[in-house]
Amino acid sequence: MKISKLKTFDAAEHLRTPTARAEYLNLVLADGDPAEVRDALNLVARAQGMSQVAKAAGVTREGLYKTLGENGNPEFATVLRIITAMGIRLTAEPARAKPKTKAAASR
Repeated sequence: MKISKLKTFDAAEHLRTPTARAEYLNLVLADGDPAEVRDALNLVARAQGMSQVAKAAGVTREGLYKTLGENGNPEFATVLRIITAMGIRLTAEPARAKPKTKAAASR
């Protein structure tokens, strides 16, 4: 089979359940790269349906594409509306502490 005949891979097709989408976002959020978070939100929105997410977030579909696109820089309030529209909630937990070295532990 020729490579040109292969279907283009789209990760959004593999985020079929709310749990899978939330776990994916958790992994990306743990890395803390804002551009990756924006791209992950785009991917999850596409997995759920951009029109549905846009409507629930109170933005236009085109606006959602622009906000989550390569040059998008959404405000935090917009990110929260989008996440809520996706049926996902943000939570906080303590960052994992670095393991103590033996010298520090014996003090």
